[in-house]
Amino acid sequence: MTQQLLPCVEINPSTTPDACVIWLHGLGDSGHGFAPIVPELKLPESMAVKFLFPHAPERPVTINGGMRMRAWYDIKSLDFESRADLEGVKESAAQVEALIEAQIESGIPSERIVLAGFSQGGVIALHLAPRYARKLAGVIALSTYMCEPSLLGSEAKDTNRETPIMMAHGEQDEVVPVFMGNAAFKTLSESGFNATWQTYTMQHNVCIQELNDISAWLQKVLG
Repeated sequence: MTQQLLPCVEINPSTTPDACVIWLHGLGDSGHGFAPIVPELKLPESMAVKFLFPHAPERPVTINGGMRMRAWYDIKSLDFESRADLEGVKESAAQVEALIEAQIESGIPSERIVLAGFSQGGVIALHLAPRYARKLAGVIALSTYMCEPSLLGSEAKDTNRETPIMMAHGEQDEVVPVFMGNAAFKTLSESGFNATWQTYTMQHNVCIQELNDISAWLQKVLG
């Protein structure tokens, strides 16, 4: 594969990393958006986790009047079934897969890599992980939904069916309504994936309790 790797904000532990979290941002954000959460997670130094926050490519986004911004895919409408542009999702999933493969080549096994995503980033995580041929440590999907859920049954691989998938959503989310996240959770569960579902009293964002729960979850799957 000769494609250039996605540029990332990289936060390394004080010792040689033996695990990695790849965290995908939402529409119009960048890798810088979520990087400040790393100290908030208060992970023990003994865990030696590297964090990568890749920047999505810039592209025109239809619902924003064709304005160019960082986006993992185009959003042509806010319709539940067709919100995510499948071709764009596949393209970004391939770029993120290349990033995972690069971490594996650097010496971090796939079973020590967590794929995380917020909103649009979560769509990519939920598209890639069930179709990925290598075993991952876990998946975090926050305030997000699933692209073309009807395709999951025929395209999913068995490799990550037992992999823990932490799904969380704000009850007052007006950007991605909570029913969309819950529908993705149900689709994963019905397809035999090991997903959990949690809601928080918040909008389309993250909150302190959620970060505390993510920290505990990461310590469990990577500890």
